[in-house]
Amino acid sequence: MAAHHRQNTAGRRKVQVSYVIRDEVEKYNRNGVNALQLDPALNRLFTAGRDSIIRIWSVNQHKQDPYIASMEHHTDWVNDVVLCCNGKTLISASSDTTVKVWNAHKGFCMSTLRTHKDYVKALAYAKDKELVASAGLDRQIFLWDVNTLTALTASNNTVTTSSLSGNKDSIYSLAMNQLGTIIVSGSTEKVLRVWDPRTCAKLMKLKGHTDNVKALLLNRDGTQCLSGSSDGTIRLWSLGQQRCIATYRVHDEGVWALQVNDAFTHVYSGGRDRKIYCTDLRNPDIRVLICEEKAPVLKMELDRSADPPPAVWVATTKSTVNKWTLKGIHNFRASGDYDNDCTNPITPLCTQPDQVIKGGASIIQCHILNDKRHILTKDTNNNVAYWDVLKACKVEDLGKVDFEDEIKKRFKMVYVPNWFSVDLKTGMLTITLDESDCFAAWVSAKDAGFSSPDGSDPKLNLGGLLLQALLEYWPRTHVTPMDEDENEVNHVSGEQDSRVQKGNGYFQVPPHTPVIFGEAGGRTLFRLLCRDSGGETEAMLLNETVPQWVIDITVDKNMPKFNKIPFYLQPHASSGAKTLKKDRLSASDMLQVRKVMEHVYEKIINLDNESQTTSSSNNEKPEQEKEDDIAALAEEKIELLCQDQVLDPNMDLRTVKHFIWKSGGDLTLHYRQKST
Repeated sequence: MAAHHRQNTAGRRKVQVSYVIRDEVEKYNRNGVNALQLDPALNRLFTAGRDSIIRIWSVNQHKQDPYIASMEHHTDWVNDVVLCCNGKTLISASSDTTVKVWNAHKGFCMSTLRTHKDYVKALAYAKDKELVASAGLDRQIFLWDVNTLTALTASNNTVTTSSLSGNKDSIYSLAMNQLGTIIVSGSTEKVLRVWDPRTCAKLMKLKGHTDNVKALLLNRDGTQCLSGSSDGTIRLWSLGQQRCIATYRVHDEGVWALQVNDAFTHVYSGGRDRKIYCTDLRNPDIRVLICEEKAPVLKMELDRSADPPPAVWVATTKSTVNKWTLKGIHNFRASGDYDNDCTNPITPLCTQPDQVIKGGASIIQCHILNDKRHILTKDTNNNVAYWDVLKACKVEDLGKVDFEDEIKKRFKMVYVPNWFSVDLKTGMLTITLDESDCFAAWVSAKDAGFSSPDGSDPKLNLGGLLLQALLEYWPRTHVTPMDEDENEVNHVSGEQDSRVQKGNGYFQVPPHTPVIFGEAGGRTLFRLLCRDSGGETEAMLLNETVPQWVIDITVDKNMPKFNKIPFYLQPHASSGAKTLKKDRLSASDMLQVRKVMEHVYEKIINLDNESQTTSSSNNEKPEQEKEDDIAALAEEKIELLCQDQVLDPNMDLRTVKHFIWKSGGDLTLHYRQKST
């Protein structure tokens, strides 16, 4: 099956635009860590997690700051990583449906494999063959030759891969032996399926678990397999006998992570109950509680520099990664200082980790304020922060304040339609713009706090301005006010024209902001940093990917149409005036109540003598002053009501409809003269 580096589906599918609000360098894991790989030769640890970023850390304890670099290209959780080619190449699997190939030393993405159709959950690696397998929720297993993958180039990026079929359910775990002669998959089907990767022949199906199989390990020659399941058990299987030869009930809850020593005599297990045990496979009564983590265990990585291993690295649903030392672990025998009954509290071997790679906080709650521009968030440390969606940045850290109180405090009685959606899956704010509602929000420049150079108060479309800011560096969006002849001259002299208008003229987003074009439903087409859209390759890929609705506003500068709101205008019952023929009026939904009052004053209410005289002297006045006079008189003489509530002249119609009218059907406003 061929995996193309990129497919031009932008024309056919609905394409959305997303971006992530974040710091330029995200040094700390922001969310749970799904996968670990240790490179003992270089003293480096790779962590891959739910914030979509793979990070490289120094595990040399003399270093003050362990952070080395970030590898960014994925747009959703990274679920698994394997280090191949003696640490030169890293392969990663993600919920963004891709498998990526990285230069592990330099930390850049060399190619993207788009063969999977759903989340890719697990990888397996046969070291002696440089063979990698990937699998996930699309029930497919693909086999990749690593040497072929590392030879891919931007122009030659079609990979033919063999696939293993037969899985009936989503695959969550995968294992291959070092020789590449056996591959095993575990799934929600609760069975283990076994193939020969050399011929793709199905070998067997092993039954016994009663829940999802979340972790798998094979011994070197592929004769024995260990499995960990959400049913809380670990099972040892003989592939020669095609049956389970031992069941270990070590944990109270699901077993999600397994590691085994090279001799295949001791298994290390962790999972939902947060505890990590070492169990002797030959004598299951001999087991040690190594430590207790602060959150469910997702992955473990043994330091294999000796046997017994000197330490184990542990990743959990929290963002911190701990190294626990295993000194003296195999001196335990079934003796008095060791309690064989798992249900009794056992004293852990270690109470403090030997080394800690500190994680950061992830956002777990958010509230979009009524101005549809600012967001309040709360993170795992209970810190509250205030963000600006337009400028794609954090405005203020508010600390440990009450989240609900803060929402109430910042409530403003304005109504702006929804024009974006927010996702917290990576622990950071991801904002998504969709063609159907991206242009729903118009505001006046003054209300938004943007001043116009000429002092006017233009109406601004929030989604339109934001798209222009996100693609500010893309040469196609640059408009020049000059005619073509002048342009020619400048090109010849090689001068940069400083008058080229970029962006939207009101605000910018940070240049490091990741911008993602994806199909509705999750498949990423292209991810780049905002500042890189001027690059040659990026510009070419943008031409392929940017959908027409975004081109309309960023390249052609066609502003979307205003939203209209229908309404009826009637005299209030208390005014004694007879009800008028119901005329359905229509106006911009941003029209202020004040303007409707002026309309009533000028067109409906017969002006009394006093105002007649005012208006005759008005004839000598300039237009603007006349309008101001009418506005002042309208406010003095008239009030407008909705549902019997007197309206503030500064309110706009959509706010009235949303907060006061609140019912179906067309908005109805009533007017009456103020009693003098």
